[in-house]
Amino acid sequence: MRFSVEQQGFAREVRAFCARECGTAEQRDALTAGGTDHNSPELLRRFGALGWLGISLPAEDGGVGGSFVDECVFIEEASRGQAMIDAYCTGLTAAQTYLHWGDAEQRRTVVSTLCAGGVEAIALSEPGAGSDLGSARLRARSEGDEYVLDGQKTWTSAAHLAEHVLVLTRTDPTGGKHDGLTLFMVPADAPGLEIRGIETMGARVVNDLWFTDVRVPASAVVGSAGNAWKQLMRGLGVERVIIAAMQVGAAERSLDDLLTYVTQREQFGRTIGSFQAIRHRIADLATEVAHCRAFLYDVADRIDAGEEADLARDSSMSKLKSTETAKHVALEAMQMMGGYGYASEYGMERQVRSALAPPIYGGTNEIQREIIGKGLGL
Repeated sequence: MRFSVEQQGFAREVRAFCARECGTAEQRDALTAGGTDHNSPELLRRFGALGWLGISLPAEDGGVGGSFVDECVFIEEASRGQAMIDAYCTGLTAAQTYLHWGDAEQRRTVVSTLCAGGVEAIALSEPGAGSDLGSARLRARSEGDEYVLDGQKTWTSAAHLAEHVLVLTRTDPTGGKHDGLTLFMVPADAPGLEIRGIETMGARVVNDLWFTDVRVPASAVVGSAGNAWKQLMRGLGVERVIIAAMQVGAAERSLDDLLTYVTQREQFGRTIGSFQAIRHRIADLATEVAHCRAFLYDVADRIDAGEEADLARDSSMSKLKSTETAKHVALEAMQMMGGYGYASEYGMERQVRSALAPPIYGGTNEIQREIIGKGLGL
């Protein structure tokens, strides 16, 4: 698609901001408590103060009122600049459900939180229900004008930073697999909710959530009780496009750093980028990234146009290809950089670690292939 002059200028502004504010490893460590957290609340607030958060969220709910393409431009450039704000993307995913099914107060609360640089989380997975969300068992029982939640959620991104958590529960244990599921807006500091970080090979991102007699008012139901499955579907489709935008940016960053390296590093009296074996491999990587980017914005443009008949299939295609490409580019870059690619000082090893999780979260890429196959009538 053709980007407007304003969109091109916005991309340059985000790129320059990231280079200035979080362009070095030292800056990023300072913003994330020595690199112990994957997200920086301070950086989120700075983005919010510039009016760059909530671009695609409706103006009537307190958002900027821009397009989803505008949003993807921001996400792509923030990811390319290694801005530590993935939690914002998690909040955008949660917002899709609130915007379509929540009441006016829920929408305004979530939108205002995100635009100011706050965080909203979404808790779907459980120890026995990851790819198979229809097997969710966290119980929400009705007691008068309240619901009481008991059970566990896991792999919940950024819950330790969130204002609220959008929680998938089972309100009717006698219903079918996809029936009797209900979504609740739960304050992250609700009595009885314990949030525990899960140690991973990277900085802190995900959490276990334990609900013990957590009481919320009936007004905390998002949409209507028993209809969560339908309510989640569109939001998860948009989530996959958001992840694709993040991973296009990540792949571009790996490619940027690789190009810098091969045009400076010399062996046998010449830069290593001048050797055909390296040059052709990089040409292939650049082509793959360009194709991912083109398809990402094609899907985003169709979302803006309301053409969502094939959203499930095409968003899965975009997520699948972009996450696999970002991982491939980072691994290839590490190999071509030799020992420098493996050393923490040069940053590529961090990009490799960061590229390993996206093919898993937001629905594993095995699940994406199933969705694509069904979308093709198989």
